[in-house]
Amino acid sequence: MSNIYESAEATLGFISSPCLTKVELRVACRGISDRDALSKPDPCVVLKMQSHGQWFEVDRTEVIRSSSGPVFSKIFLVDYYFEEVQRLRFELHDISSGNNGLRDADFLGAMECTLGQIVSQRKLTKALLKQGNTAGKSSITVCSEGMPHMHVFSLKDFFSKSDPFLEIFRINDDGTESLVHRTETVMNNLSPVWKSFKVSLNTLCSGDHDRELKCTVWDWDSNGKHDFIGEFHTTFKEMRVEQEGKQIQWECINPKYQMKKKNYRNSGVVILNHCKIIKMYSFLDYIMGGCQIQFTVAIDFTASNGDPRNSCSLHYIHPYQPNEYLKALVAVGEICQDYDSDKMFPAFGFGALIPPDFKVGHLGACTWIQGVVEAYQNCLPKIQLYGPTNIAPIIQKVASSASEEMHTKEAMEYFILLILTDGVITDMADTREAIVHASHLPMSVIIVGVGNADFTDMQILDGDDGILRSPKGEPVLRDIVQFVPFKDFKHASPAALAKSVLAEVPNQVVDYYNAKGIKPKCMSDYESTRTFSP
Repeated sequence: MSNIYESAEATLGFISSPCLTKVELRVACRGISDRDALSKPDPCVVLKMQSHGQWFEVDRTEVIRSSSGPVFSKIFLVDYYFEEVQRLRFELHDISSGNNGLRDADFLGAMECTLGQIVSQRKLTKALLKQGNTAGKSSITVCSEGMPHMHVFSLKDFFSKSDPFLEIFRINDDGTESLVHRTETVMNNLSPVWKSFKVSLNTLCSGDHDRELKCTVWDWDSNGKHDFIGEFHTTFKEMRVEQEGKQIQWECINPKYQMKKKNYRNSGVVILNHCKIIKMYSFLDYIMGGCQIQFTVAIDFTASNGDPRNSCSLHYIHPYQPNEYLKALVAVGEICQDYDSDKMFPAFGFGALIPPDFKVGHLGACTWIQGVVEAYQNCLPKIQLYGPTNIAPIIQKVASSASEEMHTKEAMEYFILLILTDGVITDMADTREAIVHASHLPMSVIIVGVGNADFTDMQILDGDDGILRSPKGEPVLRDIVQFVPFKDFKHASPAALAKSVLAEVPNQVVDYYNAKGIKPKCMSDYESTRTFSP
């Protein structure tokens, strides 16, 4: 059934929609070997994104001369959409001196992944594959940062005549250093003023205002062997003094000169001209703060679907063409699986008669979405489609797990329940009650209607035409249900279906945590040992 994935992935492309947020991607490589054994390569990374099956260049890093382990200062700024599969390709090229084009460059390897994988893991390291998909010793590391807190800096310095540039490093909990920003080089200037730049709070200091920052100043050299001018240490807390109208400056110290020269004071002074802060939280902040998406699937096995052995059945397994259940499952599940670290997805069925020798009362905890697909196909010969179409027990099952998460008072797990059903539910009152209860929990419900049945009741659960209430009149605290009839997307791409059913999830996640007053965890609280070094 590999064609299921091909079918679900076809014509993904770029979908025009407002961008929820942007992601910063930082790149570093390790173990690069040049074809010329006598010299080191001049590496550059090109970022490409897939659209309609074709790769298009988005941006590229600077070229770093003579380096087998480059840490690039260039930040890739990418539009992020939770509801889409955004496929990325990072290509490493050796660009010879005096030539910045790719036509004459040597291809050193490439790595492909999805933006969702990078965002959910924050730091993704993979081998660079050469021609023929063979892995060598070189690897690439991509780190992601959101942009919830933007800090705009403007710096200047006073040095002797030089070609200075400045680097800012974050000191991690394990003592390693992560490059935050590298300024441009100001040529032949005694008092250079570097351009203003933006950096997120997570990138700068992992959300810790007292975290040590190391700033180094270099005198640029065309051969890549830059001369060290000096360094100073500071914190973001110290930098914020500038906002109070007080100018702040640091002496740039060269320890070597400090030890050897008796009257040595400093190698120059760096002044912070301007620091501006913009604050906001987004769905991406919670995901990058360690919040996992717990994805659960529930499939309708009622008799109204038709005998799976009959080609007219909605559950019929065609050898070449996936049925509507599989198309919907793969389209939605393939996106959600990037945000679950253990890749284990509970899968349930409802409405079937289960024989005594069928030991598992549900499809089980499946590995990856392909595991759910296989479990679904394997169980069909072992069960008898029956009824009724009761979905309240499934909602209550997931709500029970979400209720445990609610008591942690931290943004660690958010639950998404995908229900695939072919018709009218028979426990509407209980379902309304279950949804109202679930609206108080970190949980969303997605319902995809399969087939051509009357889905009027499902539209009521969606709440788009009015506030959903329990049989006792209690309204939902927030809208957590999204219903989509598959027939509306029968001739559209799977990406269009996934976009429609998942588009509201980011706002539902943010609305829940905002209502509870729960902020996203900073990286230092989540996994502070992650460093940017490859």
